[in-house]
Amino acid sequence: MDSLNDSQMIIGISLSLHQLKRTIMSTLPSIRVTKDFTFDMAHALYGYDGPCKNIHGHTYHLSITLLGKPIADIEHVKLGMVIDFGDLKEVVKKHIIEVFDHALVLNEEAPYSKSEVISNEFEKVILMPFQPTCENLLLHFVELLQDQFAHDTKLVAIRLQETPNSGAEWRLEDNI
Repeated sequence: MDSLNDSQMIIGISLSLHQLKRTIMSTLPSIRVTKDFTFDMAHALYGYDGPCKNIHGHTYHLSITLLGKPIADIEHVKLGMVIDFGDLKEVVKKHIIEVFDHALVLNEEAPYSKSEVISNEFEKVILMPFQPTCENLLLHFVELLQDQFAHDTKLVAIRLQETPNSGAEWRLEDNI
């Protein structure tokens, strides 16, 4: 048997380390990471039979949960992270917070939604093709965020608290 020269040994060791890294990465457990957000928004429920038919506001608490494996590449600047929380914050800020914070959200079918008073008196009015309930807003947020993350990181849960006692939650596992 021929003895290996230094170059062949280095290549062999390098290949072995590469295979080891791939094995470690494929066996890492999946982890859920969650980031919480707060924003203020007003809405009115068109045709509703209670006081929420009037324009009123809430301080919403939004929790976004992703599932993924921590980065195992020792040369990656995000080693050990499923996602950089700063990156998650930027995605949610762009697609939800900047759009809905301090907005008045109305059902586009409501006759008052096209009122001159509404458009003249309020700077940030969002007309939605649905009733702006906590549940429907939550489903809209799922649609906005679902494709915003790396292919190996999945959106698995969103919770939207409308009041300290009331909220809605979407989970991927309930929708498969």
